[in-house]
Amino acid sequence: MARFDHILVHSANGVKTITLNRPEKCNALSPALISELTLALDEAAECSCGVVILTGTGSAFCSGLDIGQLETIQAHSYEEHRRDSENMVRVLRALYDFPKPVIAAVNGPAIAGGMSLATIPDFTLATPESKFGLNEVRVGFVPAIAASFLLRQVGEKRTRELLLTGRLLKAQEALQLGLVTQVVAAEELMLSAYALAQSLLMNSPQAMQSVKRLLASHARRRLDEELEEAIQVNAQQRSTEDFKEGVEAFKQHRHPDWPSMKAMR
Repeated sequence: MARFDHILVHSANGVKTITLNRPEKCNALSPALISELTLALDEAAECSCGVVILTGTGSAFCSGLDIGQLETIQAHSYEEHRRDSENMVRVLRALYDFPKPVIAAVNGPAIAGGMSLATIPDFTLATPESKFGLNEVRVGFVPAIAASFLLRQVGEKRTRELLLTGRLLKAQEALQLGLVTQVVAAEELMLSAYALAQSLLMNSPQAMQSVKRLLASHARRRLDEELEEAIQVNAQQRSTEDFKEGVEAFKQHRHPDWPSMKAMR
């Protein structure tokens, strides 16, 4: 078993729990964390566990891209931007195509890429304090990868509304949209996740794997094409003037002065 610096892995009673473990950064996504999470999922797919629970330490599930990454990302080449997007696609596809049931126990905000990690699993349990949002447009970015998965979950109209506004969803609204399976009290979150896991372990592992394989196969060809396009859009958008201004404004805690808006005047 691999050793990890940014996640915790615990196995008991047929359940493997993977915990994002950067609480001082609100479990923000870094290249190292994404790589470790991908590896942990690959190992879990091959081990004897029957169910995986994904959660976070501290008060957040995952706050999205690490702010520290924004400090250096503007200097990246197109090829580096593309590689970053490919790595994110790899971990999200690992969740989407995972052969066993996956439960996300969302212990706090799940923002941007964190929202995808929280809502792609088969089951999403959240606390009343949990919030969800794809707010990338506010920093001049495009949540292209998330869009492909979100379209399948809530439909085109809702996807357009959520991606264009970048607004946050409270847990109850996310439940109504079908992004969350159940809202439970914070102190009951992990107990509820383990109870659900134990109930799933009563089912036929082979039958559940067949269900998941069937559902994934229905979407595979279309999803492959969409995600390849999304990777290109992500890499291109990170080279735009609006993205550069959005990052600078975010770092300086001010409203962006969008270059594209100037061009429209």
